[in-house]
Amino acid sequence: MAFQTTIQRSVEIDGIGLHTAVPGHLRLVPAPADTGIVFRRTDLDNFPIEAHVGNVARVSYATSLMKKGVLISTTEHLLAALYSCGIDNCFADLDAIEVPILDGSAQPFIDMLAQAGVRTLRRRRRYLRVVRPLEFTDSGRRIGIYPADEFRVQCSIDFPHPSIGRQHVDLRVDRDTFSRLLAPARTFGFERDFPGMRKMGLIRGGSYENALVLSDDAILNGPLRFADEFGRHKTLDLIGDLALVGHPLRGLVVAQRAGHALHTQLVTRLLADPALWREVSVETPAPAPRAVAASAPAD
Repeated sequence: MAFQTTIQRSVEIDGIGLHTAVPGHLRLVPAPADTGIVFRRTDLDNFPIEAHVGNVARVSYATSLMKKGVLISTTEHLLAALYSCGIDNCFADLDAIEVPILDGSAQPFIDMLAQAGVRTLRRRRRYLRVVRPLEFTDSGRRIGIYPADEFRVQCSIDFPHPSIGRQHVDLRVDRDTFSRLLAPARTFGFERDFPGMRKMGLIRGGSYENALVLSDDAILNGPLRFADEFGRHKTLDLIGDLALVGHPLRGLVVAQRAGHALHTQLVTRLLADPALWREVSVETPAPAPRAVAASAPAD
């Protein structure tokens, strides 16, 4: 699409935060061209926090944004839905510290966006096209981004659990593929970790209704929505963190056993080196990419 978009009409939803258990009211509001995605804390005089990697505050178990001491937590599911649906400009008005977790997936946000509709604006869209590869590793985890003519992600996970194991997702990301193949996938956690996490002030709002919960050898609240729902949800999280680039990406992202910290490091390193990308307003072909030798094969 050559031109920027926003939503056609405002939509809203209520829920509680996964980590805080605080009730919150979220309202998505149309925004003018070149606004980007901006959270506004309506309980703090509409204080704005732009969805940009420069505002990342914490990436432990969720991606949180902060500006001048004002925090918005657990942004990744909403950002993944907006980004994959091609919504360039939107205000996300919230009267609490944390975006509602709802059912633990991005499906409720996709439903909201379907209700909101799309409006095309009279301003050209600016793409961030990757022209040189960037890759790095950290403690056996790996992530990289490479030139491509589309936005594509390859995400691999490997958990020593009989219900998970190795899972691999390879997907060209757009509204249709995200809505059908990723949005319904729910967040998950291990029951043995919950006491320690709650002592840290986390998952206070977690329940069987908003997350898949695993014991040491089973899923406690199935059935799964996909056989590889865990890998799909990690891919959803990756896309939500990539949205912090601030422009639609044209590149291939390969993530192996990565998480929020590595995702946001990739965005930070990419934007810090202008030799790696170009900002373009037309869909020109990318340079021929080199082979990605370390990408994981599909299971």
